[in-house]
Amino acid sequence: MIKYLRKYWLFFILAPLFMLGEVSMDLLQPRLMGTIVDEGVLGLSNGGVGDMSLVIHTGLRMICLVLFGCCCGIMSGVFANLCSQNYGNDIRKDAFRRIMALSFEQTDRFSTGSLITRVTNDITQVQNLLSQCVRGFVRTFLLFAGGIVCMLTLHLSFGIVVVCVLPLIVLCVIFFIAKTNPMFTVLQDRLDRLNNVMQENVSGIRVVKAYVKEDYEKERFGRANDDLVGTQLDVLLLLSYMTPIMNILLNVSVVAVIKVGAIQVGAGHTTPGDVMAAVTYISQILNAVMRMTMIFQTVSRGVASGRRIKEVLDCDPSITDGTFDGETETSVKGKVEFRDVSFAYPGMGTEKVIEHFDLTIQPGETLGILGATGCGKSSLVNLIPRFYDATDGQVLVDDRDVREYTLSALRGKIAVALQKSEIFSTSIRENIAWGDTSADDGQIRHAAGTAQALEFIDRKEEGLDTQVAQGGHSLSGGQKQRVAIARAILKNAEILIFDDTTSALDLKTEAELYQKLQKEYPDTTKIIIAQRIASVKDADRIAVIENGRLAACGSHAQLMESSGIYRDIYDSQLKK
Repeated sequence: MIKYLRKYWLFFILAPLFMLGEVSMDLLQPRLMGTIVDEGVLGLSNGGVGDMSLVIHTGLRMICLVLFGCCCGIMSGVFANLCSQNYGNDIRKDAFRRIMALSFEQTDRFSTGSLITRVTNDITQVQNLLSQCVRGFVRTFLLFAGGIVCMLTLHLSFGIVVVCVLPLIVLCVIFFIAKTNPMFTVLQDRLDRLNNVMQENVSGIRVVKAYVKEDYEKERFGRANDDLVGTQLDVLLLLSYMTPIMNILLNVSVVAVIKVGAIQVGAGHTTPGDVMAAVTYISQILNAVMRMTMIFQTVSRGVASGRRIKEVLDCDPSITDGTFDGETETSVKGKVEFRDVSFAYPGMGTEKVIEHFDLTIQPGETLGILGATGCGKSSLVNLIPRFYDATDGQVLVDDRDVREYTLSALRGKIAVALQKSEIFSTSIRENIAWGDTSADDGQIRHAAGTAQALEFIDRKEEGLDTQVAQGGHSLSGGQKQRVAIARAILKNAEILIFDDTTSALDLKTEAELYQKLQKEYPDTTKIIIAQRIASVKDADRIAVIENGRLAACGSHAQLMESSGIYRDIYDSQLKK
């Protein structure tokens, strides 16, 4: 994901450069403080007489350097945030675009909760990683390396302390990082599971309450949350051991520097000011190492999250564009043909829901599709707009294989209204206008009238501007279906697919809907999936599907004479 940094290379460079200025000021302070002690207070080069003017002058110089370092630190933070936030923003947008391009199969494989976690929490972790790399890591490394160099310039004997303590600290860091690193991938998986449970319960809250399953779902959420918290506690427990160990090593190091310094001062090889500076430098060095452990924690989480984001970004859509853009005029419009089509859902092996299906739907024809639940009705029509691709055979629209079309051209020819009506949390007007964003108020009202939706829309105080709750929960099932039907009608597509869309409508409203459709859109090919014979008996033809195969096809009258399956359905529903 380095390519996303190219636009922000200047911020990426400026952040560590300003951090270099801040760290340089930090490294100068101990030496200046040593000068104040040796010359300003003790007066070692002036016969033991202190120099107050040197103390004031050097003190003011230290304040100026601190202020300069502060400005550098602020600018480093600004550029680091500009870099990381814009970097995360670009990745989040690309990840969302990729998710929108994924097929149903791929989104099911990732799961909704996991995709939400990846686009939110995982990208935040990667942003934190980048910010630490351009700021925290640079500061820590420079303090560590610069502190060692400055300490050795005071006196080489101080290096003995560094040589003795540093390997112990490095081993400690390596041990804890090796233990915690694998846990971060597990942690994100636990968060996926928690988000899945949360998403299912919020979207299905009415079902939960209707079946009085609140306690069960609380327990299920509790288990998922306990798993997440348990993993987090395991990580934090390990890191909590590390902090006191590092503090012990730090304090031992300070004592060692004081002891070595006392010996060297007694021998006349160094000064008390140098010892004070050395104590400060060893503290900077070891604190840098301790901060490095926190940075490695961020790095570990960021790397684990980066892998998960990369899985989304590198996931090529299984349904891809063809080359035909649909602009060439065709001799037919609205023709659909299935040629020896078979289909099995990905991951289901050889178990086919559609087998050797042949059927041609002529332009302007109204075709009803009837069959038992699970016989493959919805699976069949899902092949037309390429929500899935046929396993074998061909699906043709206007005498062209659907695989030849670009997805936008193909789906531009088709309008789909589903049984589970997806209604967005905006106004009714905007929900209907999804079918055609350029439609004016008259066109929207006409589509709503055809869908028999004006009846309830006009009764609402704000009419078309009535705001809909998330998921359409402020509308009844029948109202949601009529809004979805209006949206499909407004699109004015060549092919109109109703996938059991009128199941929540009463027979009178449904009959008026189909009468208007037939009268006002005679050239539109209409494919109507239904469970009720009353919904399709007036269609030009009715296709009866049994176990994924075409069992019979003809008008209502023809099927009553020739199809035993159709007669059985008719008798069970309509015969008195």
